[in-house]
Amino acid sequence: MMLLLVVFALATFLGVELIGRVPPTLHTPLMSGANAVSGITVVGAIVVAGAGHGWISTVLGGLAIALAMMNVVGGYAVTDRMPEMSRKDAPKPGATAETGGAR
Repeated sequence: MMLLLVVFALATFLGVELIGRVPPTLHTPLMSGANAVSGITVVGAIVVAGAGHGWISTVLGGLAIALAMMNVVGGYAVTDRMPEMSRKDAPKPGATAETGGAR
């Protein structure tokens, strides 16, 4: 049990350091990869919640399902929105040809 806690703590610190050093240009591909990992987490949480190992694993599995699904949905929303923000040809809301974007 102690070994699992040490591995978890080291993985947490490593993850924070790695994510903190990602340049902004790589955030969209990284978000897509994180969505895939969160999808795998949802499947694992469903397995844990439905395994019948007791009420604690069912509750924690259900909580893991809810949190992972929020991560997946939010990640896809952000990933979908990021390319739209970087397009140069898209007119800004409220911009007209006469004003050049100023109101």
